Amino acid sequence: MADAANSERRMLRTKQAATYANLSEGMLRKLRLIGGGPEYIKLGRVVVYDPNDLEKWIAANRRRATSVAA
Repeated sequence: MADAANSERRMLRTKQAATYANLSEGMLRKLRLIGGGPEYIKLGRVVVYDPNDLEKWIAANRRRATSVAA
């Protein structure tokens, strides 16, 4: 049985995820192609993002200065 948190999870389509992460849809598509973007889920032809994965990706890309190597 799925727990209540998982059953209420709302996935975001590319347009919604781009808005959430303040990116363009094209940038998310490019990151899916070249790598380095947030984790995503492919459901048939539909790509969805878990908001938790977007938050983790955003946090992992936090920097203090441009001189700090990624």
